[in-house]
Amino acid sequence: MKRSFEDEVARALDELPPELAKGLRNVAILIEDEHPGEPGLLGLYRGVPLPERRFADPIQPDTITIYREPLERLYPEPDELKGQIRITVLHELAHYFGIGEERLDELGYG
Repeated sequence: MKRSFEDEVARALDELPPELAKGLRNVAILIEDEHPGEPGLLGLYRGVPLPERRFADPIQPDTITIYREPLERLYPEPDELKGQIRITVLHELAHYFGIGEERLDELGYG
């Protein structure tokens, strides 16, 4: 049975190690067709990374948006798409945890 895009995003989240999943607080995972200003963008984290937060910071939820159309265009093969969805989710979660682009490149998630 073919999994939907939403199912694959949910699967990537469900497969997080428990200690990592426990660290997710007040973050919404969204799926949109594409970013209006950057149609090639695969994912986007908006918020204040955990290591930069202060107690007095407003309690707005952070958001991670995964963009369906560019992922499906760039990765038309189902297995490749599934893998890239996982990488994109992990990449954006890394930003939530305070990991920057340079370190993500080193880890192979750039």
